Amino acid sequence: MIWLDALFMLEFSGASWSVVLTSALFLAGLWKILEKSGIKGWWALIPGAREYMMARCAGREPEGRVYSLVSVLNAVLGAVMLFFTEQTADGVVLSLLLLQIVLWLILFVYKLRVASGLVLLYGQKKRWLWLWAFDYLRFIPALLWGFSKNYQPEWQVEDLRAEMARLASSGSATVMEEGLTVNLEERSVTEFFQKKVLLRDIHMSIPQGHMVLLLGGSGAGKTTYLNAINGYEKAKAEVMLNGSNMYTQYKRMQYEVGFVPQSEMMRGKDTVLNTLLDAAKLRLPKDVSAKQRRERVNEVMNIFGLQPVKNNLVEKLSGGQKKRLSISIEFISNPSLFILDEPDSGLDGVMARELFEQLRKIADTGKIVIVITHTPDRVIDLFDDVIVLAKDSARTGRLAYYGPIEEARKFFGQDTMEQIVKSVNRTEEGGDGLADEFVMKYAKGVA
Repeated sequence: MIWLDALFMLEFSGASWSVVLTSALFLAGLWKILEKSGIKGWWALIPGAREYMMARCAGREPEGRVYSLVSVLNAVLGAVMLFFTEQTADGVVLSLLLLQIVLWLILFVYKLRVASGLVLLYGQKKRWLWLWAFDYLRFIPALLWGFSKNYQPEWQVEDLRAEMARLASSGSATVMEEGLTVNLEERSVTEFFQKKVLLRDIHMSIPQGHMVLLLGGSGAGKTTYLNAINGYEKAKAEVMLNGSNMYTQYKRMQYEVGFVPQSEMMRGKDTVLNTLLDAAKLRLPKDVSAKQRRERVNEVMNIFGLQPVKNNLVEKLSGGQKKRLSISIEFISNPSLFILDEPDSGLDGVMARELFEQLRKIADTGKIVIVITHTPDRVIDLFDDVIVLAKDSARTGRLAYYGPIEEARKFFGQDTMEQIVKSVNRTEEGGDGLADEFVMKYAKGVA
């Protein structure tokens, strides 16, 4: 255990006995807090790791990564300053001191974020944060919450993950010959030496001719879900579009999907016509002739009302015209599935309405249109269905609802789409924190 002794020396070297005592009491309390949350208590003895484990208990895992790394950097920097101050030039010492001040500030912010999660974990009032904020006082709540039977956590880390894993929608969506079928088991990445599940158990079938709203709070996985659908970021899933597999037949199927990102990536010095002709060269199959490409460009300009400005420079277009041009670029290939990420961003109500009415007409031709928008209620009458994604207690994106708009209002007991999002958002994000409840309700309903 020499390495553990070295870590303690690194942490306590130069400290007074009172600091050592309060630190030891804090570690004892933290040991018991970790055990109450279903985590091995000895993690409390490892600098850096204990901050991360505290954050896991508190439901603040992303913050815990930063908290852990910065705490280790701070400890290492403190050791460097302690052992090498006398042999180092004054300018270097000042630079190290300024760096440590910055680290202290970052540590303080993330300490409070994690502490706020612990306060929620034990159902206590926010004034407890004052004790957690200062190192020489935090041993008090740590000892009380760790050793007293009167303080019990409202959830356990491992039990929470296991419970949410059991909430999977049973079975899978039936593959449609005409339409989009998504059977997504999992989309995960490896972060901070462990697997992180971004999305889990999303099953649905979207018929042709449907215009679908995609809802969810920040971090719920909307963009990750769209990237999994269009094959840009493959998941553990089967995605079928009109009977063809999006993943195994990606080269052919990429012409069947149009994706319009929020940001507009167009050259300002090009004309509208040349911009669309260039897009046609890239997005239409190689065997399409130049005449056919120009005919397709003219057809798309007519659909989106761009004929009157076809010779105008892109940089001279209005905001609404730029949005329509951005959509036209992706619509050149006449995709069966059309995905748009906030196409109404920056547009006023009238212009946004006109844009969504055009998307409704596209869906009515037999296309599937999926849209993310932060102002859904002003155009909700144009949509057929809504997908609601929500972060569960394990911070995994889950399917809380998919189906008709009117049934969504009844399912959530809310009149507006914005109220629905608020109901599934976490409490610290200004929501009602009911994501787990609705994920479970929907899973049981489709089982």
